[in-house]
Amino acid sequence: MKPFIYSLTMPELKRWMEENGEKAFRAGQVFDWLYVKRVDSFDEMSNLSKQLREKLDASFRMDALKEITRQESQDGTMKFLFSLHDGHAIETVIMRHNYGNSICVTTQVGCRIGCTFCASTLGGLKRNLEAGEIVMQVLAAQKALDEQDERASHVVVMGIGEPFENYDALLGFLRIINDDKGLNIGQRHITVSTSGIVPNIYRFADEKMQVNLAISLHAPNAEIRTRLMPVNRRYPLDELMEACEYYIKTTGRRLTFEYGLFGSVNDRPEHAEELAELLKGMMCYVNLIPVNYVPERDYVRTPRNDIFTFQRILKAKGINATIRREHGSDIAAACGQLRAQHAKQTQG
Repeated sequence: MKPFIYSLTMPELKRWMEENGEKAFRAGQVFDWLYVKRVDSFDEMSNLSKQLREKLDASFRMDALKEITRQESQDGTMKFLFSLHDGHAIETVIMRHNYGNSICVTTQVGCRIGCTFCASTLGGLKRNLEAGEIVMQVLAAQKALDEQDERASHVVVMGIGEPFENYDALLGFLRIINDDKGLNIGQRHITVSTSGIVPNIYRFADEKMQVNLAISLHAPNAEIRTRLMPVNRRYPLDELMEACEYYIKTTGRRLTFEYGLFGSVNDRPEHAEELAELLKGMMCYVNLIPVNYVPERDYVRTPRNDIFTFQRILKAKGINATIRREHGSDIAAACGQLRAQHAKQTQG
């Protein structure tokens, strides 16, 4: 099968041009057609010669995604279910904030991490996405925003899958959407979330990018974390915290710790005290997440007052903590829910 044109970074496309007897600057023209004019075929690239357009068409594919369904929440959140070329389905979400529109992208079909609170891991991992299949999610979302004369300003890699288990495609994706001749999304407007794949936290630190890193922590100690996140057996909490310290020291950037609150599991005042002790002295902040109810899982929601109590305890201990605003609770916006519903319908 031909590769996706959207998987090529600018240097890679320049190299392809030169190897195929074309001037390197043509790569910039192609990027302009793909990411600024956002055309759907090589034939529309009218400032390229017919011969070059034919070469591109013979060498690359452009049909990475097909929209299956689109849902829109009362709060403006838009959720897409896309079909891939092999029939698998993935999700992408547009979230509206006071600072702009954020696109949440998926990096894998399914997930093998096995977090016990997450719908994304139901059914396990099917395959990694190519860089272009991740890029196309941002592009498809931007085309939907074009209809409303709006722009995607931020990207969060927090959809289905573990980004650091698809590391090379992730890096290609980041470079493509950041390119100033492409979607030109600033590195500081991009956040990557990981469940704690320790070796690649070190690798990512050494990339010296300005991309934000978020760690899915969800527990104040190893025992609770292993219960919620089996990945803690593979990469224990103490090793994860060492990697986090290395990231902060190497990059000089603040880390985000994501902490989902689950009723009577990790949301008691003593858990907040323990979490504050774990993070003491680190350049970080905690993003407290009131969990979306997932029918296939049996965790219950933390009461609102308990969430505020948890936040107050962290702040009193010197840990900056925010509470994530809910998006799309009326459209099954928790990761993997729409995909799981589609799988049931197609199998049933």
